[in-house]
This record gives sequence, structure tokens and C-alpha cells, in this order.
Amino acid sequence: MKIIRAAIVGYGNIGKYVLDAIESAPDFEVAGVVRRNPNDIPSELTGYTVTDSLTKLENVDVAVLATPTRQVEKFAKEALALGINTVDSFDIHGDIVALRRSLDKEAKANNAVSVISAGWDPGTDSVVRALLEAMVPKGITYTNFGPGMSMGHTVAVKAIEGVKAALSMTIPMGTSVHRRMVYIEVKDGHRFEDVAAAIKADNYFAHDETHVMQVDCVDNLLDMGHGVNLTRKGVSGKTQNQLIQFDMKINNPALTAQVLIAVARASMKQQPGAYTMIEIPMIDMLYGDREDLIKRLV
Repeated sequence: MKIIRAAIVGYGNIGKYVLDAIESAPDFEVAGVVRRNPNDIPSELTGYTVTDSLTKLENVDVAVLATPTRQVEKFAKEALALGINTVDSFDIHGDIVALRRSLDKEAKANNAVSVISAGWDPGTDSVVRALLEAMVPKGITYTNFGPGMSMGHTVAVKAIEGVKAALSMTIPMGTSVHRRMVYIEVKDGHRFEDVAAAIKADNYFAHDETHVMQVDCVDNLLDMGHGVNLTRKGVSGKTQNQLIQFDMKINNPALTAQVLIAVARASMKQQPGAYTMIEIPMIDMLYGDREDLIKRLV
């Protein structure tokens, strides 16, 4: 069995759970951790190489990008240029096709693989939506998130000038409509009204009903639980009124990290290029003998 050497790039909420997932996987080992301040080494990283650049790590097979979404392309291209596979949880749905094209060119030029948007949405939910559409080709799928903390939206708020701390909650209104409840601490010298306006203008929030509230302590509100309900209603063949639902309640960063490791495993079995999860065989994401998996799961 080949052991896959994975580097963790970024060590925030998702990066910490990526470490757990790697340590729990029998076919993986940690090649090192890349973070902005390599001198900041928490106890769980004792014994691992912590550095500020992938170039300082040896024999890396895949870089797990646990970075903010808007930094994914930059870090992915740096890794791919070294011939290192990449996986990420890029979550701006409207930009996924453009990112795939960009990284596909880079990956093929360096004989590497990049799996993009591999969290739970986009990611595993994308796979479920594809399966539902195969089962019910004509119809409507509703994706209802939450209630829960959105990692991508929270990171986007933290990047807004004047925000000291932030939490973005997603509240499902039904039929794929959502309300964003944003709680922030404001830095000294900034007006809450100006900061709130900047948040609402950000592309993460501009298309949804968004409420921004100032609080004394964001930490008192934090809960990383989240969830989703997918509902598909439509027609199979000529038979109408087919109704299928998929529902889950999860710890957001823990599930994202686990999916990243699954697609990191799958990346080792693909031809050079960039992929989304719906393009990758499910069995390539699983650990174990192929025939044993077929016997157990089919």
C-alpha cells in the first residue's frame, strides 16, 4: 500500500480538522503544515514540519488547501507548478467553471491533478444533486442550507475592513432561498454602519437577504454545526410526482476536511487536469480493495 504524503496549506478551522482526518486515514501521512507564521506551533503539530512554503517540504504528493476561498487559485497554482496535486473547498458557485479552466491548464502543464470545490457544498451535495437528476431527469431541485455557521461567508466577513471578529449564520427560508444573519465585533475607529454596508455589498451577501448586527463577543455565539436538505421533485420517464429528499446535520469544518482527504486519495488515480467531484468515480475516494468495496457497497 502506497502511503500518500499530504501537506496541509493553511491551519485555521478547516486545517485543524484536516490534520485529524489525515491522522485517521491508514493510507495517509502528514508531509508538513504550511502557514503564515511557521513559528506558531500548537501542541498538536509537535513532531511535524511547520513551514511557510511548500518548497521547504519533501516528497509531497498532494497539497490540501485549507485557505480562504479567494486565495485558492493562487495557492493551487503554486503547488501545481511544483508537480504537486491539489484539493480545495472553493465555494463561490458562480466562479467554479472559470477556476476549473484555469487550474486544468496549470495541472496538465505540470503533470498534476487538481480537484476543486470539494467540500460538502459544493462537493458531496453536488454529487447528490447529480444523482437526483439522473433519477428524476425532469423537475426542480431545492437546496436548503442550515440553520448553521457558513465557513466561507464568515471568512469573507472577517476580510472586510473594520471587522474585528465575525460569524455568518445561514437560515433556510425554503425553496433554495436563504437569509444571512451576520454578527460582528467592530474595530476601534470604524463606524458600524460603514462596515455593515460593505458586508452587504460583498458578492457573498449581495444576492441574499442579509442582516448585520454588532455584538460584544462573537465567541459567545459560535457553533460550527450546519446542515442541508436537498429536495428533488419531478418526473422519471413519463411518471410524475417523484419526490426524493436528502438531509444531514453536520459539523461544518470536520465534514469539509474529511471530504478533502477523500478527494486527495482520488486525485492519485486521475489523469492530469482539474476536476470537480461529479467527474470523479466515487470508488476512487474510498480506502480499500476495489473488489471488497464493490462486494460491500453494491
